[in-house]
Amino acid sequence: MAAIYSGISLKLKSKTTSWEDKLKLAHFAWVSHQCFLPNKEQVLLDWARQSLVAFYKKKLELKEDIVERLWVYVDNILHSRKLQDLLKNGKTISLQISLIKVIHERIAEFSHSGSQRNICAILSCCQGILSTPALAIIYTARQELMVALLNQLCQSACRQLEGAVVAQLFEVIHLALGHYLLIQQQQVNPRRAFGDVTGHLLQPCLVLRHLLSEGTWTQAGQGQLRQALSRDIRCQIETMLRGGIFQPELLSSYKEELLDHQEGDTKMGALKSLLAPLDTVITRLVEAGDCEPNLHATVVANSVALLYKLFLDSYFKEGNQLLCFQVLPRLFGCLRISHLQEERVAALSASDWTTELLIVEQLLSSVANNNIYNIAADKIRHGDVQFNFYRRLAELLINHSQAPVPAWFRCLKILLSLNHLILEPDLDDLLASAWIDAEVTEFRTKKAQEALIHTLFQTYAKLRQVPRLFEEVLGVICRPAAEALRQPALTSGPSAVLRECLLELSPGQILDAWALVLEKFQSLVLPCLHSDVDMALKSLSLSSLLHCIMFNMKSLDSSTPLPVIRRTQCTMERMLQELVKPLLALLEPSDPEPELWLQKVSDSALLLSYTWVQVDTMLSLNCSHYRSVSGAITGAALKASSLPPLLPGVETQHWKEVEKLTAQFNSLGRYCLEQLYLQKMRRTLMQTSFRSQEALQALQTDAAFIVGSGRESLNQTTGASWDGQVGTVSAVTYPVAHWHLIVSNLTIVLSYLCPDDVCHLATVLLRTLPVNKGQKVLADEEPYITLGKISKGVLHSPLFPEMQSLHSVFLLCLSERCSSILRSGIQGDLAPLSQKLPWLFKKDLMVVAHWEKRLAKVEAEGVESRGEIAQNLLLLIRRDFPIRLEDKQLESLLGSLEVISALQLDSLGPPYHVHYFLLLLLMALTNTEHTCSSSLVLRFLMTCFQLLGCLQRGRSARLVLKVIYVSDIFEITLTSLFKASSRLLIEMDDPLWLEFLQVMGMFLEQLMQMLIQIKLSLVLNFGKIAAFLSGCKPYTETASRKELEKQNALGRQLLLVSLTKVCQVLGPFIQERKQTQEASAALPELLQQALLHMGAVLQLCSAPGPGGQHLPSALLPAVSTLLEVDLSQQCSNGGTEIAQEPGRALFAHTVLYQDVYTQILMELPDLAGDAPSFQAALQFLTLFFSAPELHPQKDSVFISLFHSVSKVLADPVQVTEEIEPHLGTLFAKMLEMGTTDDFRLVIRSILQGLDVRNMWKAELQAVFSSLTLLKLLLSCPLSGEKARLLWRACPQMVTALALQNREACQEQPTSLPVVGPLLDVLAALLRQGEEAISNPHHVSLAFSILLTVPVDHLKPPEYRRVFLRVHNVLFAILQCHPKVMLKAFPSFINSFNRLVFSVMHEGKQKDKAGTDHLPVVLECARLVERMYSHIAAQAEEVAVFSPFMVAQYVTEVQKVTLYPAVKGLLQEGIYLILDLCSESDIQFLRASLQPGVRDIFKELHNDYVKYHKAKHEGEKRYTV
Repeated sequence: MAAIYSGISLKLKSKTTSWEDKLKLAHFAWVSHQCFLPNKEQVLLDWARQSLVAFYKKKLELKEDIVERLWVYVDNILHSRKLQDLLKNGKTISLQISLIKVIHERIAEFSHSGSQRNICAILSCCQGILSTPALAIIYTARQELMVALLNQLCQSACRQLEGAVVAQLFEVIHLALGHYLLIQQQQVNPRRAFGDVTGHLLQPCLVLRHLLSEGTWTQAGQGQLRQALSRDIRCQIETMLRGGIFQPELLSSYKEELLDHQEGDTKMGALKSLLAPLDTVITRLVEAGDCEPNLHATVVANSVALLYKLFLDSYFKEGNQLLCFQVLPRLFGCLRISHLQEERVAALSASDWTTELLIVEQLLSSVANNNIYNIAADKIRHGDVQFNFYRRLAELLINHSQAPVPAWFRCLKILLSLNHLILEPDLDDLLASAWIDAEVTEFRTKKAQEALIHTLFQTYAKLRQVPRLFEEVLGVICRPAAEALRQPALTSGPSAVLRECLLELSPGQILDAWALVLEKFQSLVLPCLHSDVDMALKSLSLSSLLHCIMFNMKSLDSSTPLPVIRRTQCTMERMLQELVKPLLALLEPSDPEPELWLQKVSDSALLLSYTWVQVDTMLSLNCSHYRSVSGAITGAALKASSLPPLLPGVETQHWKEVEKLTAQFNSLGRYCLEQLYLQKMRRTLMQTSFRSQEALQALQTDAAFIVGSGRESLNQTTGASWDGQVGTVSAVTYPVAHWHLIVSNLTIVLSYLCPDDVCHLATVLLRTLPVNKGQKVLADEEPYITLGKISKGVLHSPLFPEMQSLHSVFLLCLSERCSSILRSGIQGDLAPLSQKLPWLFKKDLMVVAHWEKRLAKVEAEGVESRGEIAQNLLLLIRRDFPIRLEDKQLESLLGSLEVISALQLDSLGPPYHVHYFLLLLLMALTNTEHTCSSSLVLRFLMTCFQLLGCLQRGRSARLVLKVIYVSDIFEITLTSLFKASSRLLIEMDDPLWLEFLQVMGMFLEQLMQMLIQIKLSLVLNFGKIAAFLSGCKPYTETASRKELEKQNALGRQLLLVSLTKVCQVLGPFIQERKQTQEASAALPELLQQALLHMGAVLQLCSAPGPGGQHLPSALLPAVSTLLEVDLSQQCSNGGTEIAQEPGRALFAHTVLYQDVYTQILMELPDLAGDAPSFQAALQFLTLFFSAPELHPQKDSVFISLFHSVSKVLADPVQVTEEIEPHLGTLFAKMLEMGTTDDFRLVIRSILQGLDVRNMWKAELQAVFSSLTLLKLLLSCPLSGEKARLLWRACPQMVTALALQNREACQEQPTSLPVVGPLLDVLAALLRQGEEAISNPHHVSLAFSILLTVPVDHLKPPEYRRVFLRVHNVLFAILQCHPKVMLKAFPSFINSFNRLVFSVMHEGKQKDKAGTDHLPVVLECARLVERMYSHIAAQAEEVAVFSPFMVAQYVTEVQKVTLYPAVKGLLQEGIYLILDLCSESDIQFLRASLQPGVRDIFKELHNDYVKYHKAKHEGEKRYTV
């Protein structure tokens, strides 16, 4: 048969055979086993190759589809399993170089022209060759082919930015780079590797790496290249560059090129002729090639940083610092900014500057991080070669200021940290361009600027040259400049830096700087102030600087040397006489519109006046040797509300003129004037006579001035933000600064304000509170002060309720805002409503007076006219409620309710409490327009009832019941809600509706609990409640129409929740009274009536709809409550008697209970996603299982319930800590009432689920279910035969757990969802003690489990969970199996040491990591310390192991640097083990430990002797 097909070779070569037939024959020959050809595979591959080569050499004419099919044929051969099997079996099949050249030519054509003809098949062929080692030999044997391929592939990728072939192209590049790296590693000729990379691969690979780094092919819109593949290719390119350009063998060539011949290595050997490798690299790097100019410049910039990094990685070591530096200027010369000084390039754009400065930052960071620059070595040995380069770079950066770019500041900061002398010659220009004249607005840039200024001050503080730095700063400020264009110099960032620096300076340096500012001010600015705006602005800048110096210097005290005190006092007097008073003298009366220079001079004068007064007061209080020139405030001074006592020598009349001038504009001067008045109040309060009438009048006048000064500015809405610095107060930020001043000093000012001012403050506070509308706070948002933030801080302050006057007025303003919105929604005439609800129309204190009078009348006369308000409200509700609100009104009220919720409602006074309760109740009763969205209405109602619930928990809650009955509140609320529900367009299972039902039910429950607590007319109130609920007929009858049924459904759920709460409250109360023999016949009858009514409603709710709808969520808690009360009544009445009475609820609702049970069984897995419904379902099942009379006869309830619960347990996500106790209760009841056969079923199911074959089959649900079942089972109380069955199965369970854990830990990554519950179950099993697990072998299996559980390289939450579980298992062994622990102590200590070492690993200090994980590590370290104490308690048994435990500890701890808190806890634990070590053990450790570890041990032992042992022996002396 084979001979029939032997002529295929001739047919393939025949010219008469059509190409269609040839391809069919070739395909048949390849796949068929019946075709016999000598060396068939090679023949077929050669035929296809020859055909393609002939076509591309123009020796053969073929159609395009034939060529494409030929490529596909070759590709199929290369990727076929048959070829792979043949090669594996040792058959030789070779590729000809002609095919490789054709492939390269086609890729080159694709690269240059973009022609995609057959490119997918060609790339696939290339991939097949490279992925098959036997075929890839053609590339590995001929390196030039691989280099050519890589060159073409990289160029193709750089030009092919999108398209279907991108992913395939990069897969081929990845393979090709992998092969080339292997060739490169095996290359013995470094010159050839260097030549290949620089000659062919350097530029295309660098371009490709840049595009990959930019995410060109991995953007969300592209999705063509995997992130991991992109990262791998970038790493391969970097490895290739390092292996080709920076080989160890080339070090001598680099030295010869970069260093003098005397310093170079004279033994160059074979590399002697390879000169100037760096020049070669740079030449290839800067060649433009085919790149666009912009792309080429960016690639060069990014490549400079990469090449320098690779050079340092390859050659940096001690002694090579100069070599590593010499590369830097050469590479820096490739950047465009290096030619700016020579004007060889055009001006750069902002984006170009950002790119190039980022690269310069990386270069300088590499220098700093590797300690390449040594100041002394550079100066002495190398003639300042490095210094001169950095100096030129600094000049370039300063001359071409780029303040908007954060990297510009960071570059200067690194240069400053290298050597301050680099920047010192241009210090004035640096200060001008980077600080005083810099226009910085972006947050990130401000942070970079702040870091530079911080380094600057820190450097000069260490050099003790801060006064010189201040001299430069003053010189820059006083330069001729357009001051109006300058930003404030001392914003929050520079101020914080200056503050930190001043706190570390000596008093002498601060006084020098202070005197320097005074001198400059007097000599350069003060004489030229009149009518000069620029000088006025300079005076303000100098005043801000002086204020910062004086406010942030260290305070003097009695221990300060007298010369310093005297000098300070002289400086203070000089400042007052020579600066403050002359400035104040310039403030003369002016026209209605004062000139700008006068405004700025007044700002400067008042800022310095306020600063002088504040510092003078502080020095007087803290230093007894300081003598203030301003005396104490006298009675005469108090009468005249003026400031001369604070500033001696300034006339009263002049101060009045200054105040008059300042009042004309909102500015810094007005703010400082308020500060002066505030300081006057403080000094008045410090006098012994502050309670006098004169002092009181002065305080009131001063407080009124402070509040009234900015009253108009606060009446205007502003969104300005202020950074909190005095120097940045302006007309825009003044309202914020003024409000901040008042709020910060409310405790001083508030007591002396008149009611009108207090009302003004409350109004401003309410108006400026922010309304949250879901704004997202950006991570880099500046923490500036706004009116909203200040007011929000007041609202949430615990001191706010203590400010009774402001708090009370604020409550009235807030209630008036709500009342005004309600009044705006009144439809029709106001008169009838004002008669029924008079308190809604009263304002301010009239509201309080109304309720005080009402409550006083009840107290005095004992009259309880509770019905009036209720009747009025019910009358309004039963008619069409006259208040109807729209969307905007609801939104406004929701904003006000948000403010109310921030108040401490539980501490309101009686009249306020009653008023707010009725106001919130009235809000909940209002109608809404049909255009209002149902979700908005529900949110509004829910907020109202939540706040009503908060009021019910308040201290004045009982007073509400003096004006209205609980039953009336109940009826009013439900009557209104029934009407509102008919207008809601919302589904019954909507989460918002279910949440509302929960909130409303909680409010009703709190009302009835309050009623029972105070025992106020129980029968009357519950009787009215029951009568009202019984009268809700529309919701207890079946509706005829579909629309009416939907409306009734919501109302029916409301009714069901109400009945449920009545039964939940009344049932336990009646049971308690029966036990105390206080039972009344009326209340049980009312409960029975409610039960029957609830049963009727439940029958309607549980009736399945046309589509077999699910159980309503509100039904589950209701039916559980009904069954619970039924069962409690049966138990209390003796059970059998009630069972024989046909009308009793238990039998009347048997069908209902059974229907609900059946439906719950079907829906239980679905209900697990909704925690409240699932809990209610479990509660019902528990109650149902405890009543055998209800169980169906035909099916086993235990088996049905067990299978349904097992389905839920199969999903670990659904079994939360919140759900687990309810499952445990149900399971305990099932096991208690189930038979022994039922228990055997549970054990069998658990063991089947723990079978290791489930893990092999990846059936994790069975494993999860069994683990949770076992955990629940172990928490249940068992006795008798059931307990014996469990104990007999325990060894088998431990073995199964060990096998499961081994399989889970072998997976990568480890299956933590299985390991976690497994460890919980193991700990629970071990806690059963030796009675359950008597065989030590089974306990020892726990160690094999613990030794395989991963405790390293986990995220903090996962690490905490795993650590606690492993610790619990170890602790269970230690406590419950002490004998096994001592026998297998090495295994125990190995398991424990894994925990200790993991704490060391997680608790080590990391350079770029935060401390967010530290609380978790500290918790784990405390458990380690406790475990050490338990081990040490077994002193006799474990003493022999103590030196080994210490050795293991110190060996591991010497590898890390721990946080002090973690180290302290671990040391406290190991000290307890050292207590067990004898002197010979200590000597043994000192002799046997390795040198580095020995030092750690010596330090540990010294601390042990010094702290722990000494303390222990000290305690022994006082022990009897």
